[in-house]
Amino acid sequence: MTQVDVSPPTDFIREIIEDNFKTNKYGGRVATRFPPEPNGYLHIGHAKSVCLNFGIASQYGATCNLRLDDTDPSGESLEYVESIIHDIRWLGFDWEDRLFYASDYFEQLYQFAVQLIKAGKAYVCSLSADEIREYRGTLTEPGRESPYRKRSVDENLDLFTRMRAGEFEDGTHVLRAKINMTSPNIVMRDPVIYRIKRAPHYRTDIQWVIYPMYDFAHCLSDSIERITHSICTLEFENNRPLYDWIVAQLIADDRPQQIEFARLNLSYTILSKRKLIELVEERYITGWDDPRMPTIAGMRRRGYTPEAIRNFCAKIGVAKKENLVDISLLEYCVREDLNERAPRTMGVLRPLRVVIDNYPEGLTEEFECANHPQNPAMGKRMVPFSKVLYIERDDFDENPPNKYKRLGPMREVRLRNSYIIQYQSMVKDEQTGEVVELHCTYNPQTRNGPPSDGRKVEGVIHWVSANHSVPAEVRLYDRLFIIPDPASVEDDVTKYLNPGSLETLASCYVEVSLAHATPGSRYQFERLGYFCVDSKDSLPDKLVFNRIVSLRDSWGKIAGQGKG
Repeated sequence: MTQVDVSPPTDFIREIIEDNFKTNKYGGRVATRFPPEPNGYLHIGHAKSVCLNFGIASQYGATCNLRLDDTDPSGESLEYVESIIHDIRWLGFDWEDRLFYASDYFEQLYQFAVQLIKAGKAYVCSLSADEIREYRGTLTEPGRESPYRKRSVDENLDLFTRMRAGEFEDGTHVLRAKINMTSPNIVMRDPVIYRIKRAPHYRTDIQWVIYPMYDFAHCLSDSIERITHSICTLEFENNRPLYDWIVAQLIADDRPQQIEFARLNLSYTILSKRKLIELVEERYITGWDDPRMPTIAGMRRRGYTPEAIRNFCAKIGVAKKENLVDISLLEYCVREDLNERAPRTMGVLRPLRVVIDNYPEGLTEEFECANHPQNPAMGKRMVPFSKVLYIERDDFDENPPNKYKRLGPMREVRLRNSYIIQYQSMVKDEQTGEVVELHCTYNPQTRNGPPSDGRKVEGVIHWVSANHSVPAEVRLYDRLFIIPDPASVEDDVTKYLNPGSLETLASCYVEVSLAHATPGSRYQFERLGYFCVDSKDSLPDKLVFNRIVSLRDSWGKIAGQGKG
């Protein structure tokens, strides 16, 4: 089984932690957290952060909390919470009893806001959202103070209390931090920290009609939980001065140290939650767990293993600058992991009927085949052989090119683990001219070795017995987008969806040993790739397989790929 390197990783974040140990910052304590917003499913970019935060905690014998930053009820749901919890557990991480929610702290956060008002550091502003944006200024022009900025402490407390009591409509008032309207950092120009939102919360229902903004709740939640290292992606770098300001006004104890790292950008993929939601809601894909999606749920359904994802995250490491990671590296990690763990079997995706004319009528033989040629511990299986077989249509060519090593006129091939057969004739469809059946003969002396005359037969193809195989549907998944960096386009990203991202083959056949294959089980179909029994659509009387990854990288080249 493929394992993640057990040697302690090193990167600039761990170097900061090591320096903190030397100065005894936080008293030698390390506490991290993974704080997703429950407004969508986790994707491979989140997996990088999950592995980083939980990995640091494991490396230093520390703790890592799971916290749902659920401060915006309009887009959040219990479905997303449950999916996040399930995905992180599936990836192999455990937060023990440290599952928290920002909504756990709503009363405490409210009291923090009251504390700011009393200190003259926050005020109720009655400008509209558009007016607030207008007053904020630009990157080159300073902002202007709100006409409500000089409200008295008593008036602000009264209005904020009435906001909580539900006296005002959405958008009537907001609570803003009083910082600096001329700051070169626009984030610091009196940001909104509370707004009225009459939307039921999936946990608190209608108990609250005002909600803290993410920037206010996030850093204070870290402080409440006594997080030492608040690790986040680079887009939050400009927000760090605001987080530091908020915490400095309200927290007297040790304060979290925010450290930013480059988020994952993956080729032929988008990881924007907003754009992924669009794909789901506009039905460009079948759902969050569509095997073409970069979500953990989609990758799990496709057949990726948690070990492969963790190994990928270990390989890409942690950087300070954004870069585009080739998706071939992820596929390489999946392929390397499955090469060692997936039992071998045979399946025919585009069947061509083969009749062995000189094979005895009614006879069935069984061939003993290794489930994994490099791992005897995985055992063996018996594969039936009979007069009528199916082979891949691509394994026959009526006019074979040079160096073609498969079946054709005047040619012979070895059937994997069984006999050598030789072409005799073909049957074509009278209407289309398509080859629909081959007639061959077999050499019974070649069951356990080469022909008696010692000649070498180079071609080896896979097959299944027509009378003993199991029908199956096979879904061939490919990359969702046709351009390398769809996240960089400014226009409609759906214009770049790959029309060939899914090909469904309804008339496939697999070995009889797979008749009762369990959903989620993974196999290597010899010569074809790695496949997984679909966990959603496969039924006892209907086998559905998803192609996880091909045997070799067909898009890019990474050294060492293609073991099989």
